[in-house]
Amino acid sequence: MEQLPESVDRDILEHRIIAAIATIRETLGCTIHQAIDVFAERYEGLRRDRPDDFDLSRDEYGRGFYS
Repeated sequence: MEQLPESVDRDILEHRIIAAIATIRETLGCTIHQAIDVFAERYEGLRRDRPDDFDLSRDEYGRGFYS
């Protein structure tokens, strides 16, 4: 996979889901569905590698995005 800009990680950590997905689409030139899959993969990687950088639990993360 092509290297993603650091802004994607910042957006994920700061709950800017749409911004992260938009940057992924621009960088990789992929569909929205592919970008969502890449987002989910990067989110899980950050949760695993940098758990202290998240201020919301898995259940709380994205709650405002879907409601």
